Amino acid sequence: MPPESPLVIPAQAVQPLEFKRIQSLTYQMAGIDLRDGKEALVGARLNKRIRELGLKDVSSYLSVVEADRTGLELAALIDALTTNFTSFLREPQHFEFLRSVILPEMADGASLRIWSAGCATGEEPYSILFHLVQALGERRVGEVEILASDISTRALTAAEAGVYPAARMRELPEEWRKRFFQRGVGTQEGMVRVRREWRSRIRFQRINLMEDLASLPRFHVIFCRNVMIYFNKATQQKLVRRFATQLESGGWLLIGHSEGLMGMEHELSYVMPATYRKPMNRRG
Repeated sequence: MPPESPLVIPAQAVQPLEFKRIQSLTYQMAGIDLRDGKEALVGARLNKRIRELGLKDVSSYLSVVEADRTGLELAALIDALTTNFTSFLREPQHFEFLRSVILPEMADGASLRIWSAGCATGEEPYSILFHLVQALGERRVGEVEILASDISTRALTAAEAGVYPAARMRELPEEWRKRFFQRGVGTQEGMVRVRREWRSRIRFQRINLMEDLASLPRFHVIFCRNVMIYFNKATQQKLVRRFATQLESGGWLLIGHSEGLMGMEHELSYVMPATYRKPMNRRG
């Protein structure tokens, strides 16, 4: 007699009214514009969490989310729905621009504050750091503050750990692989980890870009790449204005090459594709 097939639990179907509730929750909390037609994807993404909580369907899960006054389950919902895809040296033009244009403007001894907004699992801020080490030397990198943030607690946990498949190191310079990473052994064979002394140079923090950013310092450079694609035009404009407020005079905003600020009202000047600058000597 053949063995029984393992029980397969189908993904929960998302009904139209349930999808509207999810759209409302994600927009209100995170500004995410969840488009119609994503019902099957949302059901698949939420299925694991629904089973973890021992719930029977999407409606029951949404009731839990809405009743949770801590906001933790709402954060878990956002975690489940957001895609934290990134890679080292993604869109390399910005890293070269940082080295060849932005850094030469720094005066000796001047501090530099960089924010990687929407850092996902950390490859972007680590890439920024490694370029800075090469360009400035280890001593001057001590004068640089790097903040890396994301709304996803799951992604931030991975970013802080700095553990990645070794196969992904092929895209990196040999010098980087030797200087910045250590290879896993035993149960961690096949993985690499950013060395502790480099991980400690980056401050990781959960930040919801839709909330008040006034507690943050002013930055000389803000990387926010391939994040605004999740927002509608009105939310994008609101965020760009917030970023402009958080930039120092003459500061730079770097966005994804699939994104643009066309049709938005803001004070930033276009420099080249995906690169904008706050005018010099403007207060506020």
